[in-house]
Amino acid sequence: MSTKKRSRNRRSSRSLTNGSPEETNEPQGLKPASPLSSDGTAGSRDVSQPAPAGLQASRFGLRHPSAEVLTVADRLHSAAIHLLRRVRKQDVATGEGPARLSALSVLVFGGPKTLGELAAAEQVKPPTMSRIVAGLAKSRLIDVAEDPKDARRMQIRATAKGKSILQKGRERRTAYLASQLQRLTAEQLNALGDAVEILNRVLREWD
Repeated sequence: MSTKKRSRNRRSSRSLTNGSPEETNEPQGLKPASPLSSDGTAGSRDVSQPAPAGLQASRFGLRHPSAEVLTVADRLHSAAIHLLRRVRKQDVATGEGPARLSALSVLVFGGPKTLGELAAAEQVKPPTMSRIVAGLAKSRLIDVAEDPKDARRMQIRATAKGKSILQKGRERRTAYLASQLQRLTAEQLNALGDAVEILNRVLREWD
């Protein structure tokens, strides 16, 4: 056996004896992602059980809520996502996509905005919002005009047509949701109404 081959065998033997492989270019320490459902929530976990350790708010620099609060927050988050997914199916009748309708709702309920303000409200980059605004303008759902206080900026506001489409869409959503709530008893409906009031108070006090 040649000297080079004996040397390679000795290195291999030392590696196996130490219990660690030779150095490779493969990344180490990577962990598989947690299985999530398409809505971003735990796929098959029973949300009636305490929230998993991964949901500890302290990881995100937040205050330290109790396990009970975390469990309710997890259940509410999941329910809110599923509820929105169901009612927004009614938006197909408007002929506009969800991104355009979302931006339009900001203008209808929040008043005129600049492109930057609208992009910030929708948490998208200005180039993305420019394309959304162009689509809304083409459908005549918004007007774009110079800002009277600054000619370098443009003011974007909803037109009467835009307000009408959004209002009719909201009515369709509400009617569809109401049709599902009809199966509740009077006691359940009252309890749900109380829960909505609690949620509205949380939203008003949101920090």
